[in-house]
Amino acid sequence: MTQSQPYPVEISAPDIASYRKGNTGIDYITTLDSGRLGPHVMVAALVHGNELCGPITLDFLLRNEVRPLRGKLTLGFLNVAAFATFDPGKPEASRWVDEDFNRVWDAAVLDGPRDSVELRRAREIRPVIDQVDFLLDLHSMQHPTAPLMLCGPTAKGRRFARTLGCPEYVMSDAGHAAGRRLRDYGAFADEGSPKNALLVECGQHWEKKSVEVAREITLRFLLSLDMIKRDFALRFLPAAPSAPQKVIQVTAPVTIKTQAFRFAQPFLGLEVVAQAGTVIGWDGEEEICTPYDNCVMVMPSRRLFPGQTAVRFGRFID
Repeated sequence: MTQSQPYPVEISAPDIASYRKGNTGIDYITTLDSGRLGPHVMVAALVHGNELCGPITLDFLLRNEVRPLRGKLTLGFLNVAAFATFDPGKPEASRWVDEDFNRVWDAAVLDGPRDSVELRRAREIRPVIDQVDFLLDLHSMQHPTAPLMLCGPTAKGRRFARTLGCPEYVMSDAGHAAGRRLRDYGAFADEGSPKNALLVECGQHWEKKSVEVAREITLRFLLSLDMIKRDFALRFLPAAPSAPQKVIQVTAPVTIKTQAFRFAQPFLGLEVVAQAGTVIGWDGEEEICTPYDNCVMVMPSRRLFPGQTAVRFGRFID
């Protein structure tokens, strides 16, 4: 471990080469069709190439030959170009190739003139995403923080997250100034559409526990939609979620303006700052203060560059 890489790599990247061909005509995308009426459900991994719990979970489903009881189930390894560069000695370096794959999911960007490795892959898989009714996007985090479900800004997203019963913390937010997430693409973010999506942060990128969380959330997600056999899922699930869910409403992200952003203390995430007006950092010479009492610090970042989200301010809601 180094100062820039403070956490150990406890898990190994799976070999996904055998899944390259898939069956959709798009590399690393496999759709399993039950032949019965039902929704099109997708579990996505590797939006970021250094997040290992997602591909390990898809590998688990494919190795166990999980098949949908109804509708279709698509399993997708997404930013495989970034994942191909993963090096446990420099695990942060493979997050993306040219740009963040989880900031390009806006129609204007996808249809526009920009080009990058990530945009080419997003455009390639977009026809599949357009068909999906329910999406689970598996992620992990920079710091060893409690798992966190991101359900978007809509009431339907919050309701969907509650049907899973876990993880303990659910975050409702509108995303980032730097670009739109896959979870917020198209009808997923439309309150009037039946389509829905969840993004789960399963723990620190390379801790063993993140794999257990990713598998549990995925199985509960598929069970909630009646997609898989209950007896199979129960072989790998705890008897019940460990704690009642708590919902955090994000009121604003702190978007970095200068090259000189720094935090007042080493926040890891989910700290509750008791008093409004508390200085939590500086952006150049500007003080960054909590906007209200009992402000929750959500997913503070170590990637402190202009245009990126430094942290999100939130409050617990019913």
